[in-house]
Amino acid sequence: MSLTPRPAVGVSNRLIEPLAELLALAPGDWAPLVHAWMATADGQRLLRFVAQRQASGATIYPAQVLRALELTPRSAVRVVILGQDPYHGVNQAEGLAFSVPAGTRPPPSLRNILDEISRGLGCARPSSGHLGGWARQGVLLLNTVLTVEDGSPAAHAKRGWEALTDALIAATASDSGAKAYLLWGAHAQAKAPLIEASGGGRHRVLLANHPSPLSARRPPLPFMGCNHFSLVRDFLASLHTPPVDWSL
Repeated sequence: MSLTPRPAVGVSNRLIEPLAELLALAPGDWAPLVHAWMATADGQRLLRFVAQRQASGATIYPAQVLRALELTPRSAVRVVILGQDPYHGVNQAEGLAFSVPAGTRPPPSLRNILDEISRGLGCARPSSGHLGGWARQGVLLLNTVLTVEDGSPAAHAKRGWEALTDALIAATASDSGAKAYLLWGAHAQAKAPLIEASGGGRHRVLLANHPSPLSARRPPLPFMGCNHFSLVRDFLASLHTPPVDWSL
């Protein structure tokens, strides 16, 4: 059971607790990486920045900053989907890349992801935009920046989060076993050399445009029709491991 505090009933996805307290409760086999980063200059710079923004009254999302790590232990990772930073609207971000809480209307990028699942796998379109079911099957849904401010995308980029998430990505690539990495858009694709350097070439790295409506159907690598979900199915089958049920 995770020790990370949960927002009370009726409270939005706004970050209320001091970030340092949440990170000190980093889950299980991720904890050494998180705690080591917290002690670095980048970690301390990020903690000071977020504390200052909270003190100024900024609305910061999400409440569950390490949700991706809570639901997907490092030892269980077999697929990694990288996002950029959390959704910047109320009751959207929940600490899982691209995911929104059950009952929240999926944003456009997520709608395209769900449509591509249906098209590529020939199955019914998933009914919910909450992707926790994927995370519990070993799909790490990791944003490269873990906090954002209301209405201000990328407000916390280049403040120190990237040093942590690069370390998390490199750790998954260096761990035993082959994994699939789904890198959508230039920001995620910039992590490909890190994966290759840490993984020795044993991983399946799949590239496509970002699923945003602005790029999902454009060259050079349209997201719509990329077949990443069927390619992951085939890759996992080649490893003799169970498939991901993307309908969950």
